[in-house]
Amino acid sequence: MPWPVPGTDRSAATVAATIELHAAYDLAVSNSRLVYSTGDGDRRRKPAQKEVAELQLRNDGVVRIFRGKGGRGGTAVSVVRGLPPRELAAIAKDLKRHCGSGGTVKDGAVELQGDHREKIAARLTEQGYQVKLAGG
Repeated sequence: MPWPVPGTDRSAATVAATIELHAAYDLAVSNSRLVYSTGDGDRRRKPAQKEVAELQLRNDGVVRIFRGKGGRGGTAVSVVRGLPPRELAAIAKDLKRHCGSGGTVKDGAVELQGDHREKIAARLTEQGYQVKLAGG
């Protein structure tokens, strides 16, 4: 244990208080838990995520078009679910062009920016899909 700068008080009470302070610090550090590891990254416990029950769609051949805003800062999006997985990219490209907006294929669904549910329903009906408007 390093001593203070020469000329400072080294009385027995000061030394005892310093030793007690170091012991309390060592005890606090020994009770701490690992927060970050270079091998594993962040080791803190994640707070319990709210289990959002994913809407389970029936595999009945019906294409459902939802309007959603959740987690997007209030911006409306049109979400198309129930399309065949092999055709998602081609249909997404066609719908983006038809609606004149951006979009993406995410988690087996086509997401288009903006509320274009009626346009999407008309286009998919033309292509021979059975369509339902679902949700808000």
